[in-house]
Amino acid sequence: MLCALLGMHDDLALVERSIDFHRDHLARFIHPERQIGPHEVSHLLDGTRRLAEAVAVREVQAKSVAAVLQSLARVPAPTPSPLAPSPPVPAPSLPAQSTAPSR
Repeated sequence: MLCALLGMHDDLALVERSIDFHRDHLARFIHPERQIGPHEVSHLLDGTRRLAEAVAVREVQAKSVAAVLQSLARVPAPTPSPLAPSPPVPAPSLPAQSTAPSR
């Protein structure tokens, strides 16, 4: 279970880096001093799509990790139910002994 959780953590870290990369890439395209021509529009749309996909993947992975972690929560200890006292266990019976003389 620990290995799976560590793998999920690595996947989330990778998606976070992907989100940062695509966000920075888009920020370069929409810089106020830069002109956006017809060629840049296709790159802008592609970067936006990739950023949206990365965010969607992060949300799904975060929900999966949260569900796994929530399932690992301790369950409350069961409360002992008051039962009627059980009758004492009878003593084991002794084997029958013969009174006849043995040879």
